[in-house]
Parts: sequence; C-alpha cells; structure tokens
Amino acid sequence: MIGLEDVAKLAQVSAATASRALTKPELVAEATRERVQHAARTLGYQPNVLARSLRQRGSRTLGLVVTDILNPFHATLAKGVQDVAEAQGYTVLMFNSDEESARERRAFETLRGHLPRGLIVVPTPATHTNLDLLPGLPVIELDRASGRANAHTVLVDNEAGAERAVSHLAAHGHRRIGMIVGRRDISTAIERHEGYRRALADAGIPYRPELVLPGDHREAGGRAAAHALLALPAGERPTALFVGNNEMTVGAVLATRELGLRLPGDLSVVAFDDSRWAQTILPALTVVAQPEYELGALACRTLLARLAGEEVPTAVRLKTTFIERDSVAPPAGQPRPQPHPAGSP
Repeated sequence: MIGLEDVAKLAQVSAATASRALTKPELVAEATRERVQHAARTLGYQPNVLARSLRQRGSRTLGLVVTDILNPFHATLAKGVQDVAEAQGYTVLMFNSDEESARERRAFETLRGHLPRGLIVVPTPATHTNLDLLPGLPVIELDRASGRANAHTVLVDNEAGAERAVSHLAAHGHRRIGMIVGRRDISTAIERHEGYRRALADAGIPYRPELVLPGDHREAGGRAAAHALLALPAGERPTALFVGNNEMTVGAVLATRELGLRLPGDLSVVAFDDSRWAQTILPALTVVAQPEYELGALACRTLLARLAGEEVPTAVRLKTTFIERDSVAPPAGQPRPQPHPAGSP
C-alpha cells in the first residue's frame, strides 16, 4: 500500500506538507503543491477516505439499501437518490437486501463501519429492529414504512392507486376480480390490498378471499398465483386480475400465455407499476404508475435537509398516475362501457 509518507519522501517534503497539498492545496505554495501532486500520481496514491472521516468526525457518505436491484422500480429509485446525492458532493454506498431481513442486517453492519451521515432504506419486515445497529443515524424510509414510531417516510398513495385500478375493472363490468398481492407483512402490499377491498365495496362486489393469492413480490410467485386463480372452475375463476407490482405482473402475463389466454379477450389485467416492457408488449398494459425517480430524489433531498438541520415533514406521500392502455375489456359477451362525456369525472 502506498502511503502519504511515500508521497512526501518522493516530493521531498514533510508528511504534513504533503497532506495539506492534497487536501487543502490553497495553503501550499504552487511549486510545492505541484511537486506533491506529481508524486501522488506517479505512485498511484489513493487517500484513505475512511481515516480522514474519522479525523474530521464525519463523512460525505450516505447509505442506501433497496430490496431488489433487479427490479426496474428499485433501480430507478436508486438513480434518483444517487443523482441528488452526487450533486451535493455525497457518495452513496448501495446495498441490496433481496427482501431478506438477515441480508439487510449485514448491510447495516457494513455501513456502520463506513460512518455514513445518513441512511435511506426500502424496509424489510425486520427493519424496525435491524436499525438498532445504527442508533442516532438520520434515516428516511423509502417506498415502504417499517412501522417505527416517528419514522421519516417518503411513500406513494398506494390505497388510492389500487382503488382506481380495481374501480376501472369494475366499470368495465367485471364482478370476479382477482388480486395477486405482495407479502402481507410489508406496508405497500397491505395498502394496495386495502385499496382493492375498498373499490370492491364501492362497486357493490362481495370480497372473496379465494380470489386473492400471494405472489411474494416475485415473478415466480406471480406466475404461480395466476396459474392457481385461472385453474378455478369456469364460473368461479376471475375475469380480471389486479397485480400488486411489476415483477409479479411479469409472472402473471407469462401464465396467461402458457394457458393460451388472450388479453384482454379472455382476461383483463391491470398492474401496479409501469415499466418499458408494460408499454411495449401486445397488448400494452393498463397500469398504476409511480413517480419512481422523484421518490428516490425526494427521499435524498429530505435526508440532506435533515442533515442541514432543517425541519422536514415526517411523512410524505406522492400521487400515482393511472394510465389506461389496451389490457382491459368487458368480460366476454358484455358490451364495452361508453366513455364519459368531455369534462365529466
């Protein structure tokens, strides 16, 4: 390892002068500064950022833990966080918990050794206890809420988004509307399920628990749930599906193809989350879109404001956007509903 003493020796200066030339160059004569910087480049010297942070009692590092970096939703969240952080001179250390509480805990243990100024986390079910590893650290919970008292959260209005999706299916005449739901110990799944139930009640449709199956937020889970729902007897199986996230939707669409079903002729589908593939498949999917990038960017701006001592809202919820495309039609044998006149709700 090349150390500061090696740079100082090559530049023929003291270690203190070499340090000033690299960290506060304005305090060193130009000729000396250039000699030290040349020596550092020649030797390939890299400063020990962690050691410097320890000396300065702080760092320019933020932690970010997401639950599934392969999911485009989480990748876009991360980009929003990183863009805002880098614009303010911060480095983001990102970890993927893969929806596993134990991996999240290991991420927190690693972060603790890097002295981050703050943390943004998409929670797992154990976040409220795992955060005991980082006492006193400013934390923003992103996309989901862990249930910690007085936690700062940046979320979307999941209930309203889900209610809009299911109401759209009901307005097209569907009475047997199935749902592929995420894990019931995660706030987004709980809220989207509640929006589903509320829309059914508003439409006068009885809630049938056999039409709601878990998909575990994964493609494989969505596929299995769709197969199970569509294997029900003809008079019992759903004529429409509301799917709780984009990964489960991929699985559900694959299941319909494997069963030889046509969208929307044989089955209507609305998904929570938009994506490029949802826009480009045939038929393009009707979706509840989230402002993913803005969610991540807002979470980072909120964290930086807290670090600056500013007062910020404890809870923020952004609106979703309903995007109607081509994956919804009336059940077979029913006419398509007439559009609302211009200017009507």
